[in-house]
Amino acid sequence: MDGTCGLVYVVDDDASVREALAGLVASAGLMAQTAASSQEFLDMMRPGVPSCVVLDVELPGLNGIDLQQKLIRGGIQIPIIFLTGHGSIPMTVNAVKAGAADFLTKPVDGEELLSAIRQCMARYEPTSRLNDEKGFEIIGTSTAVRQVLQLVETVAQTDSTVLLLGETGTGKELIARALYINSRRTDRNFVKLNCAAIPTGLLESELFGHERGAFTGAVTPKVGRLELADQGTLFLDEVGDIPIEVQPKLLRALQEREFERLGSTKTRKANVRLISATNCDLEKMVARGEFRSDLYYRLNVFPVRIPPLRERREDIPLLVRHFVQKYSRQMHKQIDSVSETTLERLVSWNWPGNIRELENFIERAVILSRDRVLDAPLNELREPFLGAIMADGGLIAREHLSLRPTRVFPPTEVHVAPSAAVPAGSPDLSSVERTMIERALHAARFNKSQAAKTLGLTRAQLYVRLKRHGLE
Repeated sequence: MDGTCGLVYVVDDDASVREALAGLVASAGLMAQTAASSQEFLDMMRPGVPSCVVLDVELPGLNGIDLQQKLIRGGIQIPIIFLTGHGSIPMTVNAVKAGAADFLTKPVDGEELLSAIRQCMARYEPTSRLNDEKGFEIIGTSTAVRQVLQLVETVAQTDSTVLLLGETGTGKELIARALYINSRRTDRNFVKLNCAAIPTGLLESELFGHERGAFTGAVTPKVGRLELADQGTLFLDEVGDIPIEVQPKLLRALQEREFERLGSTKTRKANVRLISATNCDLEKMVARGEFRSDLYYRLNVFPVRIPPLRERREDIPLLVRHFVQKYSRQMHKQIDSVSETTLERLVSWNWPGNIRELENFIERAVILSRDRVLDAPLNELREPFLGAIMADGGLIAREHLSLRPTRVFPPTEVHVAPSAAVPAGSPDLSSVERTMIERALHAARFNKSQAAKTLGLTRAQLYVRLKRHGLE
């Protein structure tokens, strides 16, 4: 790690030492946070993942060596540089054996400490065991991410059907590929189909294939995705967008492992491991009659919920570092670090678009950056897109583009007095909705699936609104 976004925690019960070391760290262009005790450090470490900890051995209450052991037992891997006024060889050996990055004696030499910190940053790679052997990187050390990866490791070697649940932009496809790469079918095909990106009338053909003459335009036979994935893995993204009339055929293919191409009476076999993903609430869709209950139960054998970014804020500094490095390389720019103010605001933001939104934000920030320290003008990075988005269940203000907190107003919390008058000339809800849909379509370059995701709607719901407003 090169300090792009890491925190350096300084834990020492001597206030003058804390201040001096924090100043030294800051002078090197790094972020520093200080704590006077082990407990204070444990309480403050949640907002962000540190690059390393500069830790005094002799602390009140829980001492430095015991804190190291507590972190190890908790599965928290943080490089530690120990400082001591009277270090002994046994103490040093035991600490280093337990994983300490370095052991320095007070009064510490500033350059020696900075060198040790930089080495920690260069070595620290917050990846999971899923990444180590097969070169597949999932970034994050938070408890939420570890729980997901533990589930992935548990189910990857089976042929069980997995349903990935999570908001748009949380990384469901990344988890699907991790399941595939760590499965017994990794030497066979991984076939992906985004059900929301295929026109409704063509989805059945994409899934099952067709014979020549099956419908107008079918001039040659086509092998479907199910057949291509035989003996391998089929990933159905946005599975909630599968038309209800296609669902029985998919259910049969999963249960009986057989199907027919469109326009054919020949039964074909396909043995696939199915992974599906959705940002929809399938249970509610079942209740509304929009999704078959029997197919839902077949898909929901092993559900894995992917947490939104707001539930894993401690991973944001790591993701920021990754994206800064990625786009700096692509754009041939030298960006060494991110300013403390910028990082703090990125960590505190709710990110409704999750990792995808964060990545797009960092890409633009790198484009605009003219310095080696990324100090993005956060309120100017993006033009306001939508003032609000109409979604089932409420009106969601989207001021996040200027990095102000999101405000959610559920309908049950909106009270209008009977005598309240609407000012003359104010737009009605229908015209506001039409305007937002038009803006979403323009921003998505008239890609209706992407516009629907931006608006928080399913593709079917967007089509209903397009028809209502004459925007088909």
